[in-house]
Amino acid sequence: MANCLTLKKSNCKNCYKCIRHCPVKSIRFSANQAHIIGNECILCGQCFVVCPQNAKEIVNETEKVRVLLQSGSPVYVSLAPSFIANYDSIGIESMRKALKQLGFADVEETAIGATIVKTEYERLLADEQRDVLISSCCHSINLLIQKHFPNELQYLADIMSPMQAHCADIKRRYPNAKTIFVGPCVAKKDEAEYYEGIVDAVLTFEELTNWLNEAGIKLEAELDNTNESRARFFPTTGGILKTMTQNATAHNGTKYSYMAIDGVENCIEALKDIESGKIHNCFIEMSACAGSCVGGPVMEKYRRSPVKGYMSVANYAGEKDFDVAQPQPVQLKKHFMPIERHLQNPSEAEISDILKKMGKLRPEDELNCGSCGYSTCREKAIAILQGKAEISMCLPYLKDKAESFSDCIVNNTPNGLIVLNENLEVQQINDAARKIMNIRSASDVLGDQVIRILDPSMFVQVLNTRRNIRDNRVYLAEYKKYVEQTIVYDATYHLLVCIMRDVTDEENEREKKESISRQTVEIADNVVDKQMRIVQEIASLLGETAAETKIALTKLKESISDE
Repeated sequence: MANCLTLKKSNCKNCYKCIRHCPVKSIRFSANQAHIIGNECILCGQCFVVCPQNAKEIVNETEKVRVLLQSGSPVYVSLAPSFIANYDSIGIESMRKALKQLGFADVEETAIGATIVKTEYERLLADEQRDVLISSCCHSINLLIQKHFPNELQYLADIMSPMQAHCADIKRRYPNAKTIFVGPCVAKKDEAEYYEGIVDAVLTFEELTNWLNEAGIKLEAELDNTNESRARFFPTTGGILKTMTQNATAHNGTKYSYMAIDGVENCIEALKDIESGKIHNCFIEMSACAGSCVGGPVMEKYRRSPVKGYMSVANYAGEKDFDVAQPQPVQLKKHFMPIERHLQNPSEAEISDILKKMGKLRPEDELNCGSCGYSTCREKAIAILQGKAEISMCLPYLKDKAESFSDCIVNNTPNGLIVLNENLEVQQINDAARKIMNIRSASDVLGDQVIRILDPSMFVQVLNTRRNIRDNRVYLAEYKKYVEQTIVYDATYHLLVCIMRDVTDEENEREKKESISRQTVEIADNVVDKQMRIVQEIASLLGETAAETKIALTKLKESISDE
């Protein structure tokens, strides 16, 4: 498969939208990046259409076409009939005039090749009396059968697509010509590259429009009125059937049934029915895109409007076939080979083991929600074993894991946690907080105003000022507890988070130490006072004794002197 779709890794945001919309699950995820699996992809372009980050890119071949124009060979454009749905009120003559200014030799409608193809379909049904015949116009459907339903290749019409039939016809008429196809399809780039020598390059409508804008060429609103143009119906659902003569008879004498199916999912179901042998004597027109080609993945500016597109085509198409020379059947032959997919078939034990790792221990745990992109948990488990998916892609698994981890932290932290909304209503409370405030059950306070259990003043302050309060020590008189409160406002989720650390024991110990200190100071003061009193008393007694001694000695001195 040609590498027509590439991925800008820097843009891939691990959203899984591409795998959810991929009808064949041909995208694997590794290191949180999407990767397209080449031998499974059918190039339907759905991942390109739905990617919200524009991570998927279509390989641009504009430069390749410029080189062909400079090669000296005449370059002809095969313009897909869906162009009328992409370019409002712009007919083939206006397109021819504009593209010739870019250097192309001429522009023809791919519907010419469609006329050749539908005539060959009619011959196959009438002459070869096929049991079931599936149209081979849509390369994505061809890839779907080659890769995912190889047993049904026997029913795929073994002839060229209109693009190939037309470009081969151009080269028969102009032997030295180079051919360019312009259309709304990613898969056509792969078809052109795989079947070499028929189509030299493929441009999308968007690539062509950008080129015209760069060259300053404007398309003129002009519609031709060509009645020999019934094959212009081809890009619509049932468009092939509208151009065919539906009177062929099967080998058992019954008339063929003719039906049109669009959308890959519907085509897959039809192929399953064919595989089971439920369908016979039938011509089936299959288109990968809803609405067929007018709903193609690269209709310019993503203008996938099948109803409006159908009306544009219907108003432009004529009632008769293009006047073309029908090639010999052998010139239209196209051989389809199965494209092998290298996928392991895991055992039941391996699947069960992966399901257990995803948290799916019982059948009722398998939600089959599809958030990972797979329809069932079992399909997801198989994809993991095949290396296409990761366990972390399961949203319920991640949610349960995150909640379990969060609950483990919240419920086992020694700190009390209370979460309030902006209406100051309790949204969450953990066991530690309930213990601090003697709350029997969380349900007793959840949804109630915080004023029931705490003074709301600090919460109101944080809510109004948007300034957090940290490590504020308060006494909860009602609970006889001291706590250190941190109140934080979460602006993203508009929540108030209160973290409370019970410091009652610390506070009691501090008060006990302060009491002991006060008692020690009092005892010291008492001892000092008593000592001072004793000193004073001693001093007083010493003073009296000294005075008496002085008097006595004086009297003794005087008596001695008299003698």
